[in-house]
Amino acid sequence: MAAPATPHIDIHRAGDRLKTRVSWLDSKHSFSFGSHYDPDNTHHGLLLVNNDDIVAPGEGFETHPHRDMEIVTWVLQGSLVHQDSIGHSGVIYPGLAQRMSAGAGILHSEKNDSWRLGAESHSDPVHFVQMWVVPDEPGITPGYQQLEIDENLRGGDLVVVASGIDRYSDRSAIAIHNRHAALHVARLLPGRAVVIPDAPFVHVFVARGEVEMEGVGRMYPGDAARLSNSGGQRVVSDVGAEILVWEMHARLSGWA
Repeated sequence: MAAPATPHIDIHRAGDRLKTRVSWLDSKHSFSFGSHYDPDNTHHGLLLVNNDDIVAPGEGFETHPHRDMEIVTWVLQGSLVHQDSIGHSGVIYPGLAQRMSAGAGILHSEKNDSWRLGAESHSDPVHFVQMWVVPDEPGITPGYQQLEIDENLRGGDLVVVASGIDRYSDRSAIAIHNRHAALHVARLLPGRAVVIPDAPFVHVFVARGEVEMEGVGRMYPGDAARLSNSGGQRVVSDVGAEILVWEMHARLSGWA
């Protein structure tokens, strides 16, 4: 019988992330992205991208292509307009779960210009985290899904936001096409702990606020913990925080 895998936790601090900064965009990359490549930091489990983006009003990502990727966008502040080549157009805001399946190929844009769809004009940036995981199979039909779940988050518990794992099929807000991955989100209430799920790979990202994670210590906005063969740690915040937790039961095959 093989020996059980050894639990391991790597801490990645916000200030060590790769960065893209232009006049309209402040983007921080947890993993290699675009022109930023680090062969020792390409992914964790099934998670390829965890970009922490701030986009100026009236600006954004013009129409561009994607293929064979499940893209989950989680807005922290402000609003983001999504438009794609299969006919979806809408505004993403805090508490709205959104997933785009690029599949066989899709074009889309993401801009901070909600007034063009009828909302009031504003001068506020939009702050969001965009996460990419690979689908179970290539070439699927492109798709889109969104659901408002703000009410579900008010209790302070971990909420299954996006999942392809069978046991969460009746609990997840939206589906992703990977049967080994699920995204949980918690808006932590002061003093109330949540417990990190057990899995071969877990990625804990502090989106807002400060937390204390068992076995890790203090974590601040933009910090991440990458867990291997671990879970069960308690996470608590003194004043409230928001964390994004990927639970993954496989890793990318053929990747280091």
